[in-house]
Amino acid sequence: MRTKSSDRSCITGLVRRQAVRRRFEAALAASGALASMASSLPLFAFVQARPNVPTLSGDSEFDGERSFTDLKRLVSFGPRPPGSRALEQSREFIAGELHAAGATVALDSFTASTPLGSIPMTNLVAKIPGTSSAVVIIAGHYDTKRTNFPFVGANDGGSSAAFLLEMARVLARRKNSLSYWLVFFDGEEALQRWSNTDGLYGSRHFAQELSAQGTLNQVRALILVDMIGDAHLDIHRESHSTPWLNDIVFSAAQRLGYGQYFVTSPRAIEDDHASILELGVPAIDILDLDYGPFNLYWHTRYDTVDKCNPASLAIVARVVLATLAALETTLPSRPGGASQ
Repeated sequence: MRTKSSDRSCITGLVRRQAVRRRFEAALAASGALASMASSLPLFAFVQARPNVPTLSGDSEFDGERSFTDLKRLVSFGPRPPGSRALEQSREFIAGELHAAGATVALDSFTASTPLGSIPMTNLVAKIPGTSSAVVIIAGHYDTKRTNFPFVGANDGGSSAAFLLEMARVLARRKNSLSYWLVFFDGEEALQRWSNTDGLYGSRHFAQELSAQGTLNQVRALILVDMIGDAHLDIHRESHSTPWLNDIVFSAAQRLGYGQYFVTSPRAIEDDHASILELGVPAIDILDLDYGPFNLYWHTRYDTVDKCNPASLAIVARVVLATLAALETTLPSRPGGASQ
């Protein structure tokens, strides 16, 4: 994992994550080839991953069906790349729902320098105060990848934003020991080709602001969610994430009976949590990057609502809420801003 131990370890970690990302780009290229096959083979277009999540009872604080309704609303805006009118509409919808939930909402707007020129971007930050000033961030991205075909990103962009909206409603109703920030990152996707400077725009800017504004010492941990609406849910243990935080999440999943969806075999992924890990803040990425047969749905026209399931959102929510319960008792004893 990435730590602040030395400049050499930082460089080594960066090279390692770049190599991992290249391997996933190769997988994406293979998925693109399969998608091309799908356009010429009608039967292939109907290939569906078999759902593996059950219908859940409605006895949880987190309403999976309402979260799924939010997901469908976000998809209804269409493709939502940074700087688009559709993403602006998504942002207005998200901010309105957060205000209705009782959260304080701040817009973190900036202009990103991209291979396509300067593009305005905006992170949304919903704050829910607790009795302590110590902060746990729950985050995800709400943009979709810019493509030359209609890409609505039901899972990749839609599921994380919908999840955060319902989580904000849950946390706003509670009396919390910790303070919570729900952060919706803009610009997670590369605009042209993934690199150190093309991709993760929102989280990189947010990390800079944490340092510049002097609020970094309040942040005790970050939980990132991404692509967690997949109807065939399998979340691997992300190997760059902070080990003790991984342990809490995967232990909670086992305890709740969701071990089959939280797979302990490791998988290294570069995502928005990388920007926060570089600050020395403990962070975890909860992500299902095994989306459809041969990963067919990832970054293709097949990432649609019918490939997602409200039960997947609810399962991840129950694990995250159990994790927060553990953090409410363990984090006050841990020093802020230190990876352990």
